[in-house]
Amino acid sequence: MMDIRPVMMILGILLATLSVGMCIPALVDAMRGNPDWQVFAVSSGLTLFVGVSLTLTSSTGRIKLNVRQAFVMTALSWLVLTVFAALPFMFSELKLSYTDAFFEAMSGITTTGSTVITGLDGAPPGILLWRGILQWLGGLGIVVMAIAVMPMMGVGGMQMFKVEAFDTGEKVLPRAAQISLALVLIYAALTLIWIVLLWWAGMTPFEAVVHSMTTISTGGYSTSDASVGHFDSWAIDIITTLGMLVGGMPFLLFLQVIRGKPMQLWRDEQVRGYLTIATAIVLVVAALLWFETGMEPATALRYSAFNVVSVMTGTGYTNHDYGLWGTFALPIFFFIMFIGGCAGSTTCGIKIFRFQVLYAAARVQVRHLLQPHGVFIPYYNHRPIPDEVIMSVLTFFFVFALSFAFLALGLGMLGLDFMTAVSSAATAISNVGPGLGPIVGPSGTFQSLPDAAKWMLSAGMLLGRLELFTILVLFSRTFWRG
Repeated sequence: MMDIRPVMMILGILLATLSVGMCIPALVDAMRGNPDWQVFAVSSGLTLFVGVSLTLTSSTGRIKLNVRQAFVMTALSWLVLTVFAALPFMFSELKLSYTDAFFEAMSGITTTGSTVITGLDGAPPGILLWRGILQWLGGLGIVVMAIAVMPMMGVGGMQMFKVEAFDTGEKVLPRAAQISLALVLIYAALTLIWIVLLWWAGMTPFEAVVHSMTTISTGGYSTSDASVGHFDSWAIDIITTLGMLVGGMPFLLFLQVIRGKPMQLWRDEQVRGYLTIATAIVLVVAALLWFETGMEPATALRYSAFNVVSVMTGTGYTNHDYGLWGTFALPIFFFIMFIGGCAGSTTCGIKIFRFQVLYAAARVQVRHLLQPHGVFIPYYNHRPIPDEVIMSVLTFFFVFALSFAFLALGLGMLGLDFMTAVSSAATAISNVGPGLGPIVGPSGTFQSLPDAAKWMLSAGMLLGRLELFTILVLFSRTFWRG
């Protein structure tokens, strides 16, 4: 039987950390005279009590997880944290139902960015900050897990990165704990840099803090219903676009840059592919905007770069309603929802390396057809791709498509129109944020959807954030028989 004590102990530590996070918006509300500080204080106390109780009753000394425990811990941590993170939304002056509060919290922790809240411009400052903190913590959590946990679980080809991170002679740092600490410091430093840049560009200090947290985490929660378009600033758009691009890169490579190896970032095949794809799509959309709508070339490039990078990385910011750009925009933005950024970044979606692995395998297959007796080996980052990785990636694509189809069908059965059902499913499982159409598009929210749809979308967000198999494996009898 599985020993769940290490899992419960980690959950307790995470809940205690979450409770500390709740204290920050409590202080902000108290300083501004908003009564919601009491809601955050009580929620923090309850979360801390449960967290400390779990830690003390499950203490096993040194924490060491096997693969089965890692699967359970990963799924439970995101789910349990969401349950408690929803409390301030539910009891604040917004008076959200628990369904809406859970949806908002899940969207925050998974860095999706979909929202059910309207009137953000007049919302309590504590709530706005709490949304930013949730996305910041969620982005940090997935970066650390992508390096320390998911390669061990071998989910969707992520085992490729286990060798690079830990098992080679050229270790980045001698221990996983040190790597994790270094990643946290890099993440915090980038957040601080973007706070200063956004403040300099014209945001208030409060707006700069929230937007910096939700930019580096590629989360997309804003302090305004109009998102970043509220500021209508070239400087803010450029800084935010660069921040989203940075959030989509492998954070482990930033560590190499700091250690005096800046070319490691550009030599990485995944980073080159990521920047090449983003640039190509930005130029295509900008050209179409210029020719189809008569927009000035510079303005077309500004709106194209911001919105394409936002949707591709799964951030979900908008500075212009791309739903109004004409028929060409909808299919482009629908398909780039699935791309994502690099493995080891804060982004979601399918991720660039899987497309590259699939392309390498397909190219080898074509060459085999032309030269049946030839010996061809697919490569990624100048290393042969093992057959098990190719199989994992192919399986991931299949399960991703199947999960998306079932989620879209389920939403359609609840009465949602085709555009809303399909784009909501896509944006949930890819953790993007806004969908397409007048209801859940860039200028809409998910507030009007039925509660059953919100629960389905919350499940879709969790599935997408944790790479599908991390959740699906828990429904296997074999897993529990061990």
